[in-house]
Amino acid sequence: MNTIRRPVSRQRRPGRRLTTVLALVLATLLASTLTACGSGGKSNGSGSGDGGDVTFLLDSLGSSWVPNTASFSSFQGNIFSQIYDKLVYVDDKGKVSPWIATKWTNNPTYTEFTIKLKSGVTFSDGEKLDAAAVVANLDYWAHGQADKGIAPIGLFPKSYKGATAVDDSTVKVSFGAPTLGFISVLGYAGSTLYAPKALEGSATKQAELSTNYGSGPYVVKSWKSDDNVVLTKRKDYTWGPAETGNSGAAHINQITYKVSADPAVRTAAVQANQAQVAYNPTPQQITQLTSKGFSVYTPVYLGFTYGWALNTKTPLFSSTKVRQAVQHGIDRQEILDTVYTPQWKAATSFFNDTVPGAVDASARFTYDPTLAAKLLKQDGWTKGSDGFLTKGSQKADLTLYANPYLPTSKQVDQLIATQLGKLGIKVNVQAYDVITYGEKVVLGSANVAAYEITRSIGDASTAANVFTDADKGENWFGLGSSDTTINKLRDEISGATDPTKRDAELAQLQKYVLEQAYFIPITQIVQRPLLASSKLKGLIQDSTAFTSFRAATLR
Repeated sequence: MNTIRRPVSRQRRPGRRLTTVLALVLATLLASTLTACGSGGKSNGSGSGDGGDVTFLLDSLGSSWVPNTASFSSFQGNIFSQIYDKLVYVDDKGKVSPWIATKWTNNPTYTEFTIKLKSGVTFSDGEKLDAAAVVANLDYWAHGQADKGIAPIGLFPKSYKGATAVDDSTVKVSFGAPTLGFISVLGYAGSTLYAPKALEGSATKQAELSTNYGSGPYVVKSWKSDDNVVLTKRKDYTWGPAETGNSGAAHINQITYKVSADPAVRTAAVQANQAQVAYNPTPQQITQLTSKGFSVYTPVYLGFTYGWALNTKTPLFSSTKVRQAVQHGIDRQEILDTVYTPQWKAATSFFNDTVPGAVDASARFTYDPTLAAKLLKQDGWTKGSDGFLTKGSQKADLTLYANPYLPTSKQVDQLIATQLGKLGIKVNVQAYDVITYGEKVVLGSANVAAYEITRSIGDASTAANVFTDADKGENWFGLGSSDTTINKLRDEISGATDPTKRDAELAQLQKYVLEQAYFIPITQIVQRPLLASSKLKGLIQDSTAFTSFRAATLR
């Protein structure tokens, strides 16, 4: 007898037995996950909004706590956002408002800036956050500490000449060329203010989180590498940015950041009220849990889209036609439909469209597999009997290294591997944990033909500095200073004194880079999404998309 097998709906709910088994498994995992940090958060119970403890589960704590380390990213930034302050506050639309800096002025050519500071601000070790401390930080951001192996901030203006303390509350900053975007850069993720004594320590000492003092609304109570960080609020904090709605002390008493690698365990903990925040829920979990009344945050930061910087020094991507073929061989709509939910949007440039100065240049990277195949044929590639391309002895092989800071990266890479495979490009997908990724996947190295970018910026004026090696630039595409068009536009953008003229040149840069297929945009990036308890209110995400608890309440 033939048995008719009905299609199984992807939306089918698990049976009672399976639900019970899952509940038992998750309960065991949750108990293991939360043992080190207690049992979930505590409400203040009064309804006043003051008090309570929060448990924040995240996939990793990253590989280093040195403030200027290149791996300072999505994980460490969650903690840094609570313990450090910045000179200015930049919201998720790019609006700049006062913070530690109360006001600022500049000369007509944007080569000199005068910054006035709030009085009475202190770091948690008791040091004053005065003009001398700001000068020490500006030098640290601009130059790093080469003798200690500490790099400068990659997107800090290369034209920086120096800064001086005019008096305790006034800083004068000088640049060797017009630097229109300087003030916005002061709200960048890396532009956080550190106690000068902490900066005097060795790299090892600077990696000691508990003595890496800031002036933020929280201080480090305890921490254990790769496991947890516990923060408690500063009761004397009175200098927060007014734009956030709370310039005084935080309401929540304690935040425990706890590593929990499995996203299912993290979200289950919030559902079970054993934690209040789950970091990096999957798009599918976001859809399911939004409908159940949980708070979901899907921020799009000011920065580059999720995409690839192609290494033109590698044999495959030394060819413009091959790069353009890959550009047109990726079906981005299929990626959005398959991997993501409506909170994710198509890329229109190498910038997210929230970046002031971003333009729609999507016509340069439309999905057109016929054109892609034509470009490969024109470049001399032919398909073999195995369906993959060769050009003489060269094979069209590509390894993609999934970005561990973006949980969906591996799934996207696997889908792209299928798409490019239809063109005859053989794609291997390799995934590492955060620490191994940092050790093995190095921008510009011979084994990394496509480096996956997730990068916020302070101001679009500084973005072109990463494209070449000028002034110790990051040289994303392996071009050095060989592309005269990029060099010219970079210098015109970074030296502009007229915002309208700068934006016109920035538009030219976006179109040119995408025409040459140096950068392959994939989607606008929702990075640092959160699932939060409905009892937790007032979370704030600024231009960096990191979450601040300075105005949060737990009821």
